[in-house]
Amino acid sequence: MVYVISQSGKALMPTSRHGKVRHLLCEGKARVVRREPFTIQLLYDSKEYTQPVTLGVDAGTGHVGLSATTEKAELFAAEVTIRRDIQELMSTRRAARRTRRFRKTRYRAPRFNNRRRKEGWLAPSVEQSVNSHLHLIRKVNSILPITKTIIEVAQFDTQLLKNPDIQDEQYQQGEQMGFWNTREYVLFRDGHTCQHCHGKSKDKVLNVHHIESRQTGGNAPNNLITLCETCHKAYHRGEIKLKIKRDASLRDAALMNIMRWTVYNRAKKEFEKVHLTYGYITKNIRIQHGLDKSHAVDARCISGHPLAKPCETLWQMRQIRRHNRQLYKANTLKGGIRKKNHAPRLVKGFRLYDKVSFNGNECFIFSRRTRGYFIIKTFSGAVIRTDVLYKKLQFKNISKSFIVSQLKRNKCVSSQ
Repeated sequence: MVYVISQSGKALMPTSRHGKVRHLLCEGKARVVRREPFTIQLLYDSKEYTQPVTLGVDAGTGHVGLSATTEKAELFAAEVTIRRDIQELMSTRRAARRTRRFRKTRYRAPRFNNRRRKEGWLAPSVEQSVNSHLHLIRKVNSILPITKTIIEVAQFDTQLLKNPDIQDEQYQQGEQMGFWNTREYVLFRDGHTCQHCHGKSKDKVLNVHHIESRQTGGNAPNNLITLCETCHKAYHRGEIKLKIKRDASLRDAALMNIMRWTVYNRAKKEFEKVHLTYGYITKNIRIQHGLDKSHAVDARCISGHPLAKPCETLWQMRQIRRHNRQLYKANTLKGGIRKKNHAPRLVKGFRLYDKVSFNGNECFIFSRRTRGYFIIKTFSGAVIRTDVLYKKLQFKNISKSFIVSQLKRNKCVSSQ
């Protein structure tokens, strides 16, 4: 499928007539705008006839499904993996700033925090997820004449997920009701007893331990357990291992509850004819027509044309971090020297995450050395070589905000 843009920049209907596209490019009547997916722009005036095209968006916190369909055929299908490292990066930045302030302004009096958040402020992790959804909708609108957009949203009752028997006024009585703080609640919940040795160490000093790191797990009660000081220190020295695992996290459910209306309202301001649907409707349509479960198939059901002829190619995309804003390495070298953390933008003509070909295989550059030896991996992250010379690589496509790979639909269906 070749996507076509008019001379004025308007998206037209795509074509599968590769011979005609080749003639237009050879005669100078069209130019290549994008290689993935392959898109051309006409350099002459043409009729801008289009058909109604509906875009279905299967919104999610980690994966997004996209499907643009007409009544008879699917014109574009993609499964996108968006970033989920924002919270950890923010925590790392916060720790680095605190240590820097201590080094440089150790004796400065504390300042009053008079910063005000703007109206409609969202946490950085939620804001990034919302912007990723809008960016993807924007991308599809740039190559196809989308006339209607349908977004699937989900609403989760997080308290019901924790307690299936919750009723009435119990919704107003949280698990920490009656306790001064989270620490007091965790100690009471665990019976003021070490959850590893169960009092065998006879250490009366109790600590509250994070099962996952504070950066990724936070201070939620299901991420905290009670340990005596003896076991706590022994764990951090690596002498013992904890068999306790954290309960199921409801972070994704909470994130969807926050972002669902924001995505819809912002999309409604930017695009025409934006509508909502819900997960139970999508599931009913998929089961009714006997379709496999995947993000792209769900998106096709959301678009309202579940029986449209599937697109031969499924685009797989993964969002990547474009820039590393850390100026210096966190670990100081001998002599108090702080090593710079920035690498050159170009190494032997290659950028980070550029798509290349090695021995006929499509892969991506995940690390570079100034001598010209790179680490290359597949789209799924499997390592191909850790020391391949740049002269053995054939450049395919420049790196963008997403690394892109295509999958033949028959292979995709067999793997589901």
